[in-house]
Amino acid sequence: MLQGKKVLIGITGSIAAYKIPLLLRLFIRNGAQVKVVMTPSACDFVTPLTLSTLSQSPVYIKPFNEADGSWTSHIELGSWADIIIMAPLSANTMAKLATGITDNLLSAVYLAARCPVFFAPAMDVDMFNHPSTQANIRTLQSFGNILISPSEGELASGLHGFGRLEEPENIFRIISDYFSKSASLKGKKILITSGPTIEPLDPVRFISNHSSGLMGCSIAIEAASRGAKVTLISGPVKELPVHPYIEVVSINTASEMFEEAVKAFRKADIAIMAAAVADFTPVNVLDKKIKKGISETLAIELKATQDILAECGKLKKTGQILVGFALESDDEMNNARKKLHTKNLDCIVLNSLQDKGAGFGHQTNKVAILNKNGTARHYELKPKKDVASDIIDYISEHFLSNNNKQ
Repeated sequence: MLQGKKVLIGITGSIAAYKIPLLLRLFIRNGAQVKVVMTPSACDFVTPLTLSTLSQSPVYIKPFNEADGSWTSHIELGSWADIIIMAPLSANTMAKLATGITDNLLSAVYLAARCPVFFAPAMDVDMFNHPSTQANIRTLQSFGNILISPSEGELASGLHGFGRLEEPENIFRIISDYFSKSASLKGKKILITSGPTIEPLDPVRFISNHSSGLMGCSIAIEAASRGAKVTLISGPVKELPVHPYIEVVSINTASEMFEEAVKAFRKADIAIMAAAVADFTPVNVLDKKIKKGISETLAIELKATQDILAECGKLKKTGQILVGFALESDDEMNNARKKLHTKNLDCIVLNSLQDKGAGFGHQTNKVAILNKNGTARHYELKPKKDVASDIIDYISEHFLSNNNKQ
């Protein structure tokens, strides 16, 4: 699977750099071509001579050769690679990548890259948990970069916690799995709805919900990474993915999402409806702000919004795949099965408000996927990016494989 693949490894100043020679050897043994770009600080932890010997290629550190003045083209390096792996990625370099600072060759190569970029942070537990680091991770993910999460364990400081670079064997497996799946959805057009809708009451107030859009955005990135052309219709969220295969359509209200989703569904091979669409919207929207004090109580008349899932279920043609989401608080399985059949869905992703760490406001989710034959596959609590992978795997296994198991 890796024979002839061009892998560029970016190494930054972290003690975990000592693990990279083993990662490099794994790629070489499996037929990949490897080039290494280092930050100057990385040279304090692993020698360029070791890496150049193992990769059978020069190691690139500076933008130019001081001996003869020749230039190392970050453009050529960025376009050469089939994949870039930033490992270990320090907090310092991560901040530079997130903000576009290019004060070394590696950060310039990153900005010039035309290929998927994986990044594997490595740092002490308090640095990893700091809000600025977590914000930078989210920013890199919003660019379409793929996080290889650090593991929990003993750190160089003697502390125990998250921040330990994932082991080379696991990084290699993740990259191998990526190449095996990277073209699995090539040629497919996928519609994904995501985020909340907002239903205005007056010029300054609205009705909405707590959806962050993280689940839908994670699914969009996963589908695009496997070669699909994705249309992501999203309500107002803090961050949206940036990826050449993702077209983002921003909306505000349920009626706007209905119009855009129905239009996009007619051209889609697969639709994954992950948005938290308002079920009701105000009958009357005032053109002036509602003043406090006009009454001790305020009654707002609501009407039902248009049902996007039901409409797409009616429009669904042979060969189209329609996937719904159900966030339930009670009688979860029965409610999800009812929605699955009444909306004419092919499968439905269920998550429960009863599960700690799942649903709105969390980086993690715990789901079950139900299909029409009555079976349900249950998954453990995991990061939403991994849930997105599970969902795409399920769709591929049940609806796209030659041995359809539905």
